[in-house]
Amino acid sequence: MSDESLNWLFARQRFGVHPGLGRVQALLARVGNPQDAFQNVLVGGTNGKGSTAAVLAAILNADGRRTGLFTSPHLTHFAERFQVDGQELPPETVDTALNRLRPHAEDTGATFFEIVTALGALLFAEAGVEVAVMEVGLGGRLDSTNALDPVLSVITNVALDHTEILGNTLEAIAAEKAGILRPGRPAVTGVAADLLPLLRATGADLWALGQELRVQTRSLGWQGAEVGLKLPDSALEFQTPLLGAHGARNAALAAAAAWRLGVGETAIRGGVAAASWPGRLEVLLSGGLGARILLDGAHNPDGARALAATLLELDVLPLPVIFGAAGDKDVGGVVEALRPHVSHAVLTRATLSPRAATAADLAPLFAGLPVTLTDSPREALTVLAALNAPLALACGSLYLIGELRPLLLGTAGEDRERWQ
Repeated sequence: MSDESLNWLFARQRFGVHPGLGRVQALLARVGNPQDAFQNVLVGGTNGKGSTAAVLAAILNADGRRTGLFTSPHLTHFAERFQVDGQELPPETVDTALNRLRPHAEDTGATFFEIVTALGALLFAEAGVEVAVMEVGLGGRLDSTNALDPVLSVITNVALDHTEILGNTLEAIAAEKAGILRPGRPAVTGVAADLLPLLRATGADLWALGQELRVQTRSLGWQGAEVGLKLPDSALEFQTPLLGAHGARNAALAAAAAWRLGVGETAIRGGVAAASWPGRLEVLLSGGLGARILLDGAHNPDGARALAATLLELDVLPLPVIFGAAGDKDVGGVVEALRPHVSHAVLTRATLSPRAATAADLAPLFAGLPVTLTDSPREALTVLAALNAPLALACGSLYLIGELRPLLLGTAGEDRERWQ
């Protein structure tokens, strides 16, 4: 993509988040409402929505449907946000569409994420997708993806995050996320039972884990899990490469959503098995370090607890951890969940994220453990190499993972400031 167009778009991150649908609706209308050219599925939730969306897209693709996948944030390159049939769209295609949107975005005062949402709809329409799986950005009711009209919605779970925008209780957050549901239309969810009445009040045709949906899993260790899923009208069995009990649960939600969209068991099995989700419990082999690195974007306490449970499931001994986090998150809650699994904390910051806490800011949370402070992901990897551990973990911020991953793979990153 051209530097000029991306610089213009990324500069709009500084205008912040302004919930509401009016601007994105106006922007979509100016380019002919491209979202009307395909069916779409909205996938929201506090954690797990990205992996659930990725698995669902893989299943739909295995079923022979031309499928778009819209996710956020990207790890390393902006074009990662827009995939068709499992492949990123070419940067020049994204650039051309963005330049078409730009004057309309300026006229409507659209925010960064509103522009990105409209860009995804335009790209998918021009690519001829039949169905697009759209990951919700923030909340649901007023998120720009909710300007689209879903044939099915997914809400993975509800936990405390983005409380300054969504509210400081689980009930308030659940009510916001319930905004992506539509009366009479199918939906699946994994939210806790006590929050289900808020979702059912929307009139959606809802199937919930623990009620209409029953899941049994058997861990296969580092190979993922076997999943048995009982539906109101059938039962499915499949294997997922996603690690951890929450990975199996997300795969089950995706499978249930696909079933409700008319996908058969063969395509569900094939799609689940083929799905991957970089940077989320992803294992990379680093020749330079001579070690395996487990990458995970756990950035809130609920995500950190899921990561900790997976480490226990995999029988991983305390290990060196590269850790960095945004200063506006509940970092204390994240570290509390992870501390028992840390043998040495290598603290750092995502250099492209102005929101990132410094290593010195994080150090008091790891009191009593061996700690090394570093100024960059590259320096953190140098420290990790000297520790000579066969397995290490990197977590705390998706932006940190997005900077570490290309260093481990020996590929180029994207040198732009990250806010969203």
